[in-house]
Amino acid sequence: MVTAYYHDDKDTPENFTDAHNSGEPVSLAELEKIGVLYYNVKTTEELDSLASKRNYKNRDVVNLNLAAFNNDIEAYTAKMKQFYKEHYHEDEEIRYIVEGEGYFDVRNKDDRWIRTRLQPNDLLILPAGIYHRFTLTSELKQVKAVRLFQDEPKWEAINRDLGKNSAARTEYLETISA
Repeated sequence: MVTAYYHDDKDTPENFTDAHNSGEPVSLAELEKIGVLYYNVKTTEELDSLASKRNYKNRDVVNLNLAAFNNDIEAYTAKMKQFYKEHYHEDEEIRYIVEGEGYFDVRNKDDRWIRTRLQPNDLLILPAGIYHRFTLTSELKQVKAVRLFQDEPKWEAINRDLGKNSAARTEYLETISA
């Protein structure tokens, strides 16, 4: 079962994979208010059923660990920094954790980070346009996840520091302000 809480905002380039638990829990209902959906999925059949209901036609598997980068610590570190840079996507982001664990951080209406710790069987859906970031945990430093897509698999991040508000971002903001 996912754990969600407010981030303590004390991360540095050296410790961003630590828990950073402020001690303030966040409920699944609070996540839903900002469009973030959580499911505990135990079987492939359950995953297939959810994919069908939400019209996800494609999927792939991503492995994040040092071995996946041929033990090239520089390439691995660069990829982890890329995922941790605050961004949003034009499409929903759907991740189902098969092995390992990681943190998804999402911004709430007040622009405060909420950290979710995902472990095997956890599936998180982030709406298009929500600012977020991802990192592995400092304990395991690896994850295997299924990514689901409504169309062809793609991963295009729009970094916050660009200041770009696409239609997806504008629509998201309208959704959470209602």
